[in-house]
Amino acid sequence: MSTTQMTQGGAAVAPAHGDDHAHHESPTPLGFWIYLMSDCLIFGTLFATYAVLGYNYAGGPSPKDLFEPGFVAIETALLLLSSVTFGMAMLRAVKSDMKGTILWLVLSGLLAVGFVAMELYEFRHLIHIGAGPTRSGFLSAFFLLVGTHGLHVTVGCIWLITLMIQLGQRGFCEANMRRLNALSVFWHFLDLIWIGVFSFVYLVRLV
Repeated sequence: MSTTQMTQGGAAVAPAHGDDHAHHESPTPLGFWIYLMSDCLIFGTLFATYAVLGYNYAGGPSPKDLFEPGFVAIETALLLLSSVTFGMAMLRAVKSDMKGTILWLVLSGLLAVGFVAMELYEFRHLIHIGAGPTRSGFLSAFFLLVGTHGLHVTVGCIWLITLMIQLGQRGFCEANMRRLNALSVFWHFLDLIWIGVFSFVYLVRLV
């Protein structure tokens, strides 16, 4: 049959392309999962590096000399709470509640910014007291692991702002919902990584 179809009256009409479009969706989801797997490899390597260098103090301060449990607990609570608020945003998005979705997304972003601010303060304090990344193998591995995670959270905040702008412009279209789902997975992924950091870097060395 030709590229046109004949109606009963003999008029030529263009074929429907709805089915073809459905089979040619954006490859973004697949690309996102590939990216996330590469992030798993990166963090796996950083955790392994910390495992090797984590006890190399070079005569310098150890974790018990540097880390404050209360400070780290608040930092952790901020990030984990942002995951809860992001989940609330997703629930509102499913119900096409724009106001509620944006409200919960803004709250998630503020909590994440608070986490990054505390992390930057911690880095600044450590460097100020002479415990910078060049002081020992332990501190080099610490700054690299925690700093990489903090950089990812910062990127997540930028992504969040961009997505809120897109939601305001185009609403809950299919593309925006796909982006929102991807960011949700990324956000929870960073929470899981931080639980590993909190347990392996802070908690184990302080008990």
